[in-house]
Amino acid sequence: MKLLIYSHSFAPNIGGIETIVMSLARGLAGWQGSNGRRFEITLATQTPARECDDQDLPFAVVRQPRFGRLWGLIRAADVIHVAGPALAPLLLAKLARKPFVVEHHGFQTICPNGQLVIEPSNTPCPGHFMAGNHGACLRCQRVRGWPASVKLWALTFVRRMLSRRASANLAPTRWLQGLLHLPNSMYAPHGLESGTLQAVRKQTLAEPLVIAFQGRLVSTKGASLLLEAVEILGSQKHSFKVLIVGDGPERAALQKRVEESKLADQVQLFGSLPPAELEAVLSGADVVVVPSLGGEVFGLVVAENMLRGIPVVASNLGALAEVIGDAGLTFRTGSAAELAQELAKLLMDRELGRRLGNLARQRVLHEYSRNSMIEGHARIYERIIAD
Repeated sequence: MKLLIYSHSFAPNIGGIETIVMSLARGLAGWQGSNGRRFEITLATQTPARECDDQDLPFAVVRQPRFGRLWGLIRAADVIHVAGPALAPLLLAKLARKPFVVEHHGFQTICPNGQLVIEPSNTPCPGHFMAGNHGACLRCQRVRGWPASVKLWALTFVRRMLSRRASANLAPTRWLQGLLHLPNSMYAPHGLESGTLQAVRKQTLAEPLVIAFQGRLVSTKGASLLLEAVEILGSQKHSFKVLIVGDGPERAALQKRVEESKLADQVQLFGSLPPAELEAVLSGADVVVVPSLGGEVFGLVVAENMLRGIPVVASNLGALAEVIGDAGLTFRTGSAAELAQELAKLLMDRELGRRLGNLARQRVLHEYSRNSMIEGHARIYERIIAD
């Protein structure tokens, strides 16, 4: 079966979409069904190769294809998998009368900014677009200028119309599936390879508690909320250290805030780290905090650190709460006070962290395995061809 995977962003870019698409393409390239069927994978992307050597990959990569080349790739494929409702491949697949699958990595079919967040306040959106409150959507985007606001709003209708014609709309959480309200919607959870992330075990429960943050330093990821929470903990005379791993437009402001606060000796910003250094830093963490304000459809950072056996404290966004289940702690989105309360529980009961870490790893191994992700997607493509 010839499968074309289209991902607008791909390696060497770093992020959740890029990680899942790479894992899916690698897994499908080596997959063989009970009937002996194999997949011939081609991946198309708009990301330039830069330092990436595509020859090392077990599938073909076509970078920055022009319109004619993309049309040819779609015509030659049996099934097209689109990572997110990208307009060009969806339109061309429809014109070519080819079956296509949309895997939803964001909220682009139900929210003009794709984040389900009200701007510029960065508060969770109750779903204005789907409720028909289009004036609220247009006002939300006015920070970009009215022409851009109208364009984003109009394109949401187009993406939704095209997704309605997909053979399958895949959602990595049941929570997202319930929000999409699209035909042929299916629950298709992301999966992690258990061998890539080993459980970390600190040798001592001695103070101080080490709190880690891992993610892009953008407003919706909530790093500033974490600083506000640890300022509360500091005022309560708790002992802790904070490790912030990641880069982005908010880094300079966060660094300045740390330097001007009383936390300069307790908070360290690392920037982006290569995998080996990241593992070394996280091996010393007692808890990972994911204080996202919106934009999460799965929460790969949550699942990865659960697989490491590190307890996670996350905002109670629907996707994050679903992935964590009863194997971690959640707090009301945007509430620094409640985040501080949850962290205080781990400060005062270090064994609680160990229990949650064990539960977290077992939950990911059982619910979010890479093999299940590969087999689930393969069955969907085969069913589409059979139909």
